Amino acid sequence: MKPMKYADLGLNDRVRLRKPHPCGSTDWRVVRLGADIGLKCEGCGRRVLLPRSELERRIKQILSRGADEPAIASDDEDG
Repeated sequence: MKPMKYADLGLNDRVRLRKPHPCGSTDWRVVRLGADIGLKCEGCGRRVLLPRSELERRIKQILSRGADEPAIASDDEDG
């Protein structure tokens, strides 16, 4: 069975990993993209960097896409 490819990850995507974090949570939010992917634990707020290839092996499913969530209006907009 080939591992699934998640090369199309975006900022603020929520993913579920196969093994739980020591705090007990399995859900993470993508906070950085590049060769290494930055993740923030939804349970305790801990941030980690994982190589993209390793993250692709660890992902169980994508829970939501960052684009699915409403954008937050910034205070410096005119109008």
